[in-house]
Amino acid sequence: MASTSDAQVTAADETLQPKRKSTSVVWEYFGFKKSDDVQADVFCRICMAKVLASRGNTTNLYQHLKKHHKVQYDECMSKGSTKPTGHRQTSLKVSFESVIPYERSSKRHTEITTTITEYLAKDMRPFTTVSGPGFVKMIKTLDKRYDIPSESYFKRVAIPELYKKCKEKVTADLKAVEFFAATTDLWTSRTSEPYQSLTIHFINEDFNLNARCLQTAYFPDDHTGENIAEGLREGLLTWNLLEEKLVCITTDNATNMVKAADLNGWLRLQCFGHRLHLAIENALKDDRVARATGLCRKIVGHFSHSSKKKLAMAEAQRELQLPEHTLITECPTRWGSKERMIERVLEQAKAIVQVLSGDRYARSLIPTWQDTDVLESIHKALHPLLEFTDALSGEEYVSISYLKPLLHHLATSVLANDPKDTDLTRSIKNRVQAYLSDKYKDPTTQELLDVASFLDPRFKTTYISPDNIPTIKSRLNTEMLEMTRQEKRSRTETVPVPQSQGASSSGAKTKKSLGSLFKNSATSTALPLQLEDVVEAELTSYMYAAVIDGEEDPLAWWKAHKINFPQLSKLARKYLCVPATSAASERLFSTGGNIVTCTRSSLKPAKVDMLVFLAKNL
Repeated sequence: MASTSDAQVTAADETLQPKRKSTSVVWEYFGFKKSDDVQADVFCRICMAKVLASRGNTTNLYQHLKKHHKVQYDECMSKGSTKPTGHRQTSLKVSFESVIPYERSSKRHTEITTTITEYLAKDMRPFTTVSGPGFVKMIKTLDKRYDIPSESYFKRVAIPELYKKCKEKVTADLKAVEFFAATTDLWTSRTSEPYQSLTIHFINEDFNLNARCLQTAYFPDDHTGENIAEGLREGLLTWNLLEEKLVCITTDNATNMVKAADLNGWLRLQCFGHRLHLAIENALKDDRVARATGLCRKIVGHFSHSSKKKLAMAEAQRELQLPEHTLITECPTRWGSKERMIERVLEQAKAIVQVLSGDRYARSLIPTWQDTDVLESIHKALHPLLEFTDALSGEEYVSISYLKPLLHHLATSVLANDPKDTDLTRSIKNRVQAYLSDKYKDPTTQELLDVASFLDPRFKTTYISPDNIPTIKSRLNTEMLEMTRQEKRSRTETVPVPQSQGASSSGAKTKKSLGSLFKNSATSTALPLQLEDVVEAELTSYMYAAVIDGEEDPLAWWKAHKINFPQLSKLARKYLCVPATSAASERLFSTGGNIVTCTRSSLKPAKVDMLVFLAKNL
């Protein structure tokens, strides 16, 4: 005759499923509901109480038996800690359930499908991935009960649904945006379809710098300033973003981009990366430079198109104990790629000479001492400039406030004349400096950079001309006053008028507190502070605050001090969100290039826009 405990456990077996692949005997007294596909919630078979057992840990299970079911606990302990082989045979029902596919509506199936969809979108994988034999085998190994939906399902259902959810999230983020900056660029895909990008940048109330890709829109019209201007306005309108909240737009220096910003009446900041690239190209207009850099390109091409030469180069590098680096090809649209090509050729000069000397047809490519001198002069002038474009191209930290200090640093240090410089190095430095000085002398641009530098607690007035400081203070003073008045008007319009304090709704006389007897006399002696005085005091207090270390995060400082500077902190969020380069929009096209591949050349523009949006915003 079965014991009472055996009868209880047997009765519960009909409603609870055993733990899969369990080895501890304590699991004979616990199980999972049939609907719990991942077996997350553990229930006692005896009292049906839920017991916490994180990741299959059995400590709480033993404690539950010991505290609530002493007989079963003693019985469990007498059986030992693990099940002997064949102790309990898996039922036929459980065996079938372990291979029955999940229902499409089940929680587990939905979770896996969502994860695969996000993987396809975030990693820019083609839809054919889900039908690849390797991918299918991997999924079946991870969970044999999951049936992968078809390519068509992910393309027509899963991705559009994910796009809808992501768009709703971005829309919710944008509703709280008070001020924002923008970047834009134009791109043509490998299928010769033109696109226009639009990315916005803003600092939220928690002082985190954010970037949101809003569109990679199909742009078949002529790339005139008028069409670009209209396309940008439509992009903002689509997302219900007001133009008056746009602080600045950062673009390259193309004529049509400049005209588009002028037509819209938007403040435009020239991309520092493009401007520096043009300054360098202008400085390198020299016959000696053209010959030396042309020779570098021929050397790189010679080694790139010959596997034998690559092997010979590797062998020479090992023999000469040089770094085993490959040569770098110059890309005309990549900032600094010319300098990286020159630097690598100089690094591998001995290996290059050794390999080319053994080939009588390639000996003409060996650099002469004059070529080497020219390349070294170029390298000395340009190498210090490389790190600046990379440092200013980030999307997760403030960059515009760096421009003023950087231009000062270039003029006084990096591009300053050195007695050891060759004539060519000195010429390149002077021409780069003259170009940058000329392009950044515009008063409107200078004022924007001064404001951003002033609002960065690392710099404040350090790099602002003393003659310009009163102008900057006056501008910020005016904006703070207007912002404060606007807030007061908003509060007046939204807050209801309180009931008169002289009488209650019932007509009973209100009882006065002891504090109220002194309220009028205390306030009457104090003169009311004028709004202008409050704003001026806040600005003065900020100027007297200590400058923070250059390695500290200015946004973290503002977050900690926003209570002390309520209006200035809002202006910091307004101006420090402006990016110094348009790299964010250009990166969209690197993403687009990874999406519109040779095997996906038939993607429609709307689908390209959707996939780029997901890849950048998920």
